[in-house]
Amino acid sequence: MNPQPNADSQPESAPNCGGHDDPWAREFIVHLATDRAASPFTRRNYSHALADFVAWFRQERQQSPQWDKLERDDFRAYLRYLGRNNIGRAAVHLRFSALRSFYRFLVRRGYVAGSPIRNLALPKLGKRLPQFLSADQVVALLQAPARELEALQKHGEDSKENREKQLELLRDAAILETLYSSGLRISELCGLKADDINWNEQMLRVRGKGKKERHVPIGTPALESVRRYWRKLGSPPVGEMPAFLARSRSLEPISPRIVQMRLKHYLTAAGLDPRITPHKLRHSFATHMLDAGADLRSVQELLGHAHLATTQVYTHMTTERLKQVYRKAHPRA
Repeated sequence: MNPQPNADSQPESAPNCGGHDDPWAREFIVHLATDRAASPFTRRNYSHALADFVAWFRQERQQSPQWDKLERDDFRAYLRYLGRNNIGRAAVHLRFSALRSFYRFLVRRGYVAGSPIRNLALPKLGKRLPQFLSADQVVALLQAPARELEALQKHGEDSKENREKQLELLRDAAILETLYSSGLRISELCGLKADDINWNEQMLRVRGKGKKERHVPIGTPALESVRRYWRKLGSPPVGEMPAFLARSRSLEPISPRIVQMRLKHYLTAAGLDPRITPHKLRHSFATHMLDAGADLRSVQELLGHAHLATTQVYTHMTTERLKQVYRKAHPRA
């Protein structure tokens, strides 16, 4: 078994390591970024989860954890600690998901012989169905940038600031259309390159979790929206250039944070809940596809889910809605 490396042996510029001084934890976070192409959100959450465990262990045992020496009882004690502090079940599962992934990494690297938390029983998660927008709400949201653009063109003066604002609105309209049209994760949208759009076939090449590539259709309204945005740029993106730019004079791709902020703005403008996230558009895409008769396997492929069980939650959503409609409408329900 390999000896635990010193902190000095780790790369100096580990991406998003969350300030870890534990060398194996640092190496794991680098692995997530470079080998698994995990999203910034996954890296941040896993980094925080490992840091929380290390902090608890140091406070409880007055020493840093030696991962190859830990036993199942150590993690049972941590689980009891989380329960005493009223940590929610979803948060508990997230912490242990990070720890399980970490141990799988350590086993593959030969640092430990096995995982002490394999098959450790966790509190059951309650059934919580994903939120989604109705078809009418999606339409209202997608029309929000166009309404602002129309008002700006009608009443705004022809200035550089006005033209930049119009470009921003066209970009945002294209982003919202693409997110909903193809059911993309926000990280997948921000990572789209110009060459990833096949205009003739109306398909996108998408880089999903774990560097997995898939090809998904994109609708005509979304493609037309992207065309309008690119025409306004003057010099459309080509090759490996980002499909959606953070700014007009930059080659920097738009960031998830900007997409979230712009979505919040348009949700408010459309009279919808501004707390809705870009991922809810993905939920809406899946639900609307199943409602219209798409089969579960096809939706799984479109979403890029590794396991069918992940996609099956959407069938529960449609079933629950059918029950509600039945109870309201049937005289002897």
